[in-house]
Amino acid sequence: MSVTQARSATVPAPRPAADPLPQTAPAADVDALRSRVHGPVYAAGDEGIAAEVAAWNLAVQHTPAVAVGATCAADVAAAVSWAVAHGLPVAVQATGHGPVRNAAGTVFVSTRRMQGVTVDPVRRTARVEAGVKWEKVLAVAAEHGLTGLCGSTSDVGVVGYTVGGGMGSLGRRYGFAADAVLSFDIVTADGVLRTVCAESEPELFWAVRGGKGNFGIVTSLEFELVPVSSLIGGGIFFAAEDAAAVLHAFRTWAPTLPEEVGTSIAVLRLPPLPDLPEPLRGQTVVHLRYAYCGDDPTEGGRLVKPMEAAGRIVLGFIGPLRTTEMDAVHMDPKDPMPGWEKGMLLAELTEETVDAFLAAAGPQVEVPLVMAELRMLGGALARPPKVPNAVSGRDAAWSVMVLGPAVPELADVLPHVGRGVLAALRPWAAPGCMVNFLGDVTGPAEVAAAYPPAVAERLLALKQAVDPEGVFSSGYALDPRG
Repeated sequence: MSVTQARSATVPAPRPAADPLPQTAPAADVDALRSRVHGPVYAAGDEGIAAEVAAWNLAVQHTPAVAVGATCAADVAAAVSWAVAHGLPVAVQATGHGPVRNAAGTVFVSTRRMQGVTVDPVRRTARVEAGVKWEKVLAVAAEHGLTGLCGSTSDVGVVGYTVGGGMGSLGRRYGFAADAVLSFDIVTADGVLRTVCAESEPELFWAVRGGKGNFGIVTSLEFELVPVSSLIGGGIFFAAEDAAAVLHAFRTWAPTLPEEVGTSIAVLRLPPLPDLPEPLRGQTVVHLRYAYCGDDPTEGGRLVKPMEAAGRIVLGFIGPLRTTEMDAVHMDPKDPMPGWEKGMLLAELTEETVDAFLAAAGPQVEVPLVMAELRMLGGALARPPKVPNAVSGRDAAWSVMVLGPAVPELADVLPHVGRGVLAALRPWAAPGCMVNFLGDVTGPAEVAAAYPPAVAERLLALKQAVDPEGVFSSGYALDPRG
């Protein structure tokens, strides 16, 4: 699609340009906003604002001009309209797992109070509001033998995860979470709440599913559920001294698996925390993650057998799991923590790739990383969805993610080390990146580079059409005004 075609698509008309105002507002104006919103409204310096905007990722501390605790879509629309009238940018957060920078000087919309969930077992669909976490969806859907395409932890918000693509343990069989979206409600930069689907506003429907938060605030999603009542899954922790043997075994084993299997492997440097199992406290281990969602549980157990013999097992369990127990596959931390992360894509995983990965991030190397992960893609993640969308990463075979503790004493070292690990794998890189795995970004050019060039051009053209003044540019911003 050309820039001209994007501008003429069925999307909200651009609003007239306005001179930007200072990123503050008189108290009387804030009081006027309070009169229009059901939830709490805080101005900078008010008691309670820090708690309202607190992120799960403690490395990011937001300092907005105003924070709105939205309780419904009407609150979101009021906040956006008020922000535009005062020349302020808009930021949004539900759980705060994935912020990349401080949303300073914004009108910050917190959606965590928007907790509606409805499951239609006949249509196999769910409708969720913007503050809902996956754990709530999984619990309700499981009552009907259904589940959703959540990621490595059910503690994250459904909406933010999904509009970035959303890749989890069931993805190789069922695709990205964004592929399952049927419709959404979104407040655009003109303050209008729109219900968007493939028929009503096809260009906006394409862009938001994969374009993250660049086009407005999604207040609710309707998406398909999948019929998985149980699975075979879990994880195995191998001793650090067997890292090379385990990773090379994984390299040859994983590509033989059917699409019903999702798997990844990671070198973990675990802190000596009391809530960790004793054999793992303060240890470096290699963690195999495995989830089989096929119809034959016996086959699910058989397929993982070769890896069970790949090295000395420190701790592990792979067996029957309820869909509400999928967190047992990755065992991501639940408690808030400060984190720095960065991802990339690989076209292949060769013997040389694994050797480079081990040389840069293996157990024998002293690096301040909690995790260095290789995750297999392919299957339904590589196929076009029934209704095209802007999700990036379909052409890659593997993803890589590095994560470290973003504490002050590592502020200068951690990004250098993390990017260094990825640089060591550059010879095997695939173009682009999955947007949810971008992590730390240098600016809009890096965000745009996550997509194929034609997709990036189409997204940028639509951004200019629906949000010409860059109101929604506080996260993974596509345009240089963010």
